[in-house]
Amino acid sequence: MTRTITISLLVLSACGENRTIPPKEAYVAPTVAPLECIPNLDGKVEASELKAAIGIPVRYLASPPGTARPVALPGETNSAGQRVWDLSNDYADDRVATLSASTVAGHWFASSFPNGEFVAALDLGGTTLGVYRNDGSDLFLLGYASREEAPALGKTLVIYTQPVAIFRFPLENGKQWISVGQVTNATVRGLPFAGRDTYQVRVDGVGQLELPDVTFTQALRVRTTTTIEPAIGTSIVRRQVGWVFECFGEVARATAPDGEMNDDFTTTAELRRLGL
Repeated sequence: MTRTITISLLVLSACGENRTIPPKEAYVAPTVAPLECIPNLDGKVEASELKAAIGIPVRYLASPPGTARPVALPGETNSAGQRVWDLSNDYADDRVATLSASTVAGHWFASSFPNGEFVAALDLGGTTLGVYRNDGSDLFLLGYASREEAPALGKTLVIYTQPVAIFRFPLENGKQWISVGQVTNATVRGLPFAGRDTYQVRVDGVGQLELPDVTFTQALRVRTTTTIEPAIGTSIVRRQVGWVFECFGEVARATAPDGEMNDDFTTTAELRRLGL
């Protein structure tokens, strides 16, 4: 009997006179900013789909210096008739290189490139920076410089008398061009330099690109052959093949050893792939 009375008192004590419980507000999902660029998979890359993401880190899986990698540049054709490049091998000795674009302002060479829009590393170590401008019709390389003004290997500052067109928009299969950068009164690794850099670029394939961590269904293959002709010394021919995807930019690159003459080279001096 005692236990029954005790329970009744507890129940009554919970119902105070005129007690009102305020209603809870409905959950409202946080506002999500729309993506600045969404691939439309139309088989070409517009200038608006290749803007520099300032300060956003991009991670690449990269072969260690001095390590060659096999590569099949022609690719294969799948059952649907689509070209496929398989760069998905997971190499245990790959390194992770993290790169990001930045504004020209604040760099020691900023005053030398008044029309520069952004800078990005030319090498995976980030020791040399290219200065670029995207004017809506072309992605121009204005020149390049050492990250530090006085590095141990010597200062580099190269300003092209006329900007070099690295990409001409829209990028699409079959497009090709030649762009020449004249160099005068430059400095390379602390030494005076003059010469001419000739860039031969052609977009000659579209297809599926398979990487270790992601697959791109409509990547464009872009071949760039650069001939470096110093005023004094031997010319250097450098071949590279990059794969470009809408909104992501270059997602993979295979670079041949200097002097390689075969467009479809089978061994790389450097292989970089977008990855985790």
